[in-house]
Amino acid sequence: MVMERPDRDAASPAPATARARRPGRRLVLRIALALALVILLPTVAAGSALRAAYAGSPAKDALTRGRDAVWLGHAWVDGRKGERDLAELKRRIAGTGLRDLYVHTGPLEHDGTLPASVYPRATWLIEAVRRELPGVRVQAWLGDKVVRRGEGGGGLRLDSAPARAAVVDSARQVMRAGFAGVHLDVEPVRTGDRHFLTLIDALRTAVHTGGGVFSVAAQQIDPVPSLHSAARLMGSPKWWTQAYFGQVARRVDQIAVMSYDTALPVESLYGGYVARQTALALQATPAGTDLLMGLPFYHTDDLGHHGHAETAAAAIRGARLGLTREDRRREHFGVALYVDFAATDDDWRAYRRGWGTRG
Repeated sequence: MVMERPDRDAASPAPATARARRPGRRLVLRIALALALVILLPTVAAGSALRAAYAGSPAKDALTRGRDAVWLGHAWVDGRKGERDLAELKRRIAGTGLRDLYVHTGPLEHDGTLPASVYPRATWLIEAVRRELPGVRVQAWLGDKVVRRGEGGGGLRLDSAPARAAVVDSARQVMRAGFAGVHLDVEPVRTGDRHFLTLIDALRTAVHTGGGVFSVAAQQIDPVPSLHSAARLMGSPKWWTQAYFGQVARRVDQIAVMSYDTALPVESLYGGYVARQTALALQATPAGTDLLMGLPFYHTDDLGHHGHAETAAAAIRGARLGLTREDRRREHFGVALYVDFAATDDDWRAYRRGWGTRG
């Protein structure tokens, strides 16, 4: 969900699907998603399995644990949002389990640095949230697209030690600015990438030293064995193995799964997919790490996302079903809403009705 870089001052930042619109990757993404459809959809067994995963009733106590989060756009720290907007956000989240605000504070420069000039209103937001939303934490959402050696176009090189060091310095910088934590979203990260693990180890230390919470946005887990290998042959790093997901989860305080942009065209299939992702993620996540399942609060239609199928209601029901079946008593569990500037009233109602209110 890395936001587009060129215009930080755009009135309406691009929704999640915009992150795929980068030179040289559009065709690759189409092929990879088509591959996913070939594997997941045409067979009766696969479709039936996803529908079966969406059947049944979630446990009555599979509701909010008060550990939810929402991704907020850059307008909250660059001056476009003010007291009136905060009052509306306060109304939206009153009584819910929302505890963390992932506020887009970057994006990082490709060398890992972060100009302080891009978040001039951060102090106002942090102080206003402390005053108006006690108990809610403001985390700095830092991200960039990742490129590998030899790839065209600009981006963050995870295999560059100086770039990784600069990202850590940027994290220290936002902690000094008063943020309660750092939320890292760099993508795509290929499964098994040891440089990413090295980076998050260093970030965890830096953020904890500053007294903060460290969270990451995570890619989806292989829904069928070795799908990541087949997708990688087509140039797509979309999925992580469950083992690699676990390696990441053990290094962070929170891990938020980007459980959308699945290309699935039917709501029951998407809901079943989220149920399966939830179960796989629960199996790999330590009991003391907050696991958050991402909900689509946006409605753009393209090859990777069908708004009529990928609904917030289906994602919530899927997450509840996965939680019920896999680890019903898990306390360190929640949902993360992507993204505030594209959300509708129906999205917020689905969250409240489906996931419940705090207490």
